[in-house]
Amino acid sequence: MSRKQIHLAAHFPGVNNTTVWSDPEAGSHIEFSSFVKLAQTAERAKFDFFFLAEGLRLREQNGQIYDLDVVGRPDTFTVLSALAAVTDRLGLAGTINSTFNEPFEVARQFASLDHLSAGRAAWNVVTSWDAFTGENFRRAGFLPQDQRYERAETFLRTAWELFDSWRGGELAADAGTGVFLRDPAAGAFAHHDAHFDIEGRFPVPRSPQGRPVIIQAGDSDEGREFAAATADAIFSRYGTLEAGQAFYSDVKGRLAKYGRTPEQLVILPAATFVLGDTDADAHERAHVVRRRQVSAQTAIKFLEQVWNTDLSGHDPDGPLPSADPVVDGSTIAPGRASVRMYRDPVATAREWRQLAEAKNLSTRDLIIEVTGRQTFIGSPATVAASIDDLVQADASDGFILVPHVTPGGLDEFADKVVPLLQERGSYRTEYTGTTLRHHLGLEPLDA
Repeated sequence: MSRKQIHLAAHFPGVNNTTVWSDPEAGSHIEFSSFVKLAQTAERAKFDFFFLAEGLRLREQNGQIYDLDVVGRPDTFTVLSALAAVTDRLGLAGTINSTFNEPFEVARQFASLDHLSAGRAAWNVVTSWDAFTGENFRRAGFLPQDQRYERAETFLRTAWELFDSWRGGELAADAGTGVFLRDPAAGAFAHHDAHFDIEGRFPVPRSPQGRPVIIQAGDSDEGREFAAATADAIFSRYGTLEAGQAFYSDVKGRLAKYGRTPEQLVILPAATFVLGDTDADAHERAHVVRRRQVSAQTAIKFLEQVWNTDLSGHDPDGPLPSADPVVDGSTIAPGRASVRMYRDPVATAREWRQLAEAKNLSTRDLIIEVTGRQTFIGSPATVAASIDDLVQADASDGFILVPHVTPGGLDEFADKVVPLLQERGSYRTEYTGTTLRHHLGLEPLDA
């Protein structure tokens, strides 16, 4: 019986709390060489795709830019288009927001990227939940969750109409004018609904994949339904056996109502890793990494997001604050998803105090405990076995790896773990196709 094949992708960590800036190997998140380094390492390791996150506004806390996060993010399409010229097979996935963009411009950009890369483009479709980000855009504000997913699905289906407007259409050479249309209807589109009122002619011919691969990352019921209806891959946060199997079963179980099969949706949790010569060595390194990821300053920033007040004078090596969080409707950190995670800050503070007392944890140690992000820790053999076991057990179809050092943090995994996965027969030794749809095992679209 053949083994289920593992899918791997490399995440270039955009706005995040995992990058260890103090590491001497840490590089720029602006210079193109950083993107090239990570992408070419991923391609050398035969990964499916390179995944570029996006932050549409720099985060703030206490009215100042949150200086412990990544600052700066070049335009997604510019970076991916440039990477298309320095890679040959690696998929190129970009996060593009459906709340603050328009279908025509996004469809044109992705169709162009798919042409430039010879069929390697992918679109991570996201929505935006906060007015803080919306202030950067013409419409400003934000949409309630039900409306943003409604707009997202309509946005995506409208973009599909634009991609498909060239289905069956042809361009041909003409000695006098350069090109002409064999099919005068090719590219014509018209879409009229509550969200979009557009018509015209789409200017980019049918691209190699027909449409970009669609990735989705929502975890709400609406997000899971959106993925089941429209996505080719889903970016999950469930990387353990039981939670992964539950998510896998739930989302794939929704596909049949849309006339889809389980093979038409690839589930890829985000995952971090720390390698060592032995498991014990890896755990020692992981402890150091976590303390560098959550510095004393970072611990206080996290604490402020729950307590919703200035705690700059608080001792990170002391106990948690005795006062309860401020719940007056304001927020000290607009635009931060972590703030939304703690819907009942007082209850969260109570749970944290109980945990800190039970384990005798300082404030910083407590924050390290509750924000743990390390998925795979061990020797290369241990990590390879863990990844393979989870995929074979249908807890995922693979993983999107997030290194804690950018851009060189993927090298050790590529050199030491990937060969062991190949020896197990669970991972490709060479690319067998040229498009991202092929890498992911997805059926090609009709021409």
